[in-house]
Amino acid sequence: MSRQDRADAVDREMATRLLPDAALQALGRWWHENAVRYADGTPGAHTVRYTPSRWGQITPWPSALAPTSHTSDAGVSRTEVASIVADALRREAFREALVATYVWGKGKRGTPLGSGPATLRRVLAADSLDAALACAVTSLCEQGAGAAYAALHRKVPGFGPSFFTKFLYFAGKTARPAHGPEPLILDGFLSLRLRSLASAVGRETGHDTDGSVAAWVWADWNWSPHRYKVYLSFMQAAAHQVATTDGWPSGAAPDLLECALFNAAWEPLG
Repeated sequence: MSRQDRADAVDREMATRLLPDAALQALGRWWHENAVRYADGTPGAHTVRYTPSRWGQITPWPSALAPTSHTSDAGVSRTEVASIVADALRREAFREALVATYVWGKGKRGTPLGSGPATLRRVLAADSLDAALACAVTSLCEQGAGAAYAALHRKVPGFGPSFFTKFLYFAGKTARPAHGPEPLILDGFLSLRLRSLASAVGRETGHDTDGSVAAWVWADWNWSPHRYKVYLSFMQAAAHQVATTDGWPSGAAPDLLECALFNAAWEPLG
């Protein structure tokens, strides 16, 4: 059996088992602690702190974000970023939408000389950026989240999946896919949780006794378009699973589960 065959076997088993009881219990505790904050059943209130002045060399700067002349911290929520992106996409201001999602994604980890603003400047300087973003949004609307991911995968130097899936996620609130699941954020935190789960499933089934296959498919970054589709399918099914348990809002979308897993609601072993 090839490594890909083993990975496919683990994927199928994960799709059948979904989240273990320990995860469901942890998610129930997370919801109990955060139910007031996310009372509408969405992660829209999830707010990130950032320092506007650290992004002073970034243009175009969305007017709805705090001015870059401000040296004190500011906050921006998922709901606010979605609004900024919706306005930008109506004007085909793709770079403005990207900046809003990137600043939210980086938060206070961004420093003038660090990986935040410095990397974003390089991304914005890429000749291929405008065409790639426009193609991704069109692909999202016409073909779905998987095609949109493929339209950005390895297309813009320095613009990896951890950040372009944030762009796709917020774009998907306005440019909704014609079919298939809506895009979700996939970054190193979420990949680590899926890797740990895949490792446990692989050991139990004998398809991946040493965890090497899980480490291969759920690496730290640069996941393949196929892997992103697997992720979306798993999260869609897991969201339905969690919604049928006590202690989780019924009908909650997969992005609430993504938010909970990102915030370490459950730490699988593996």
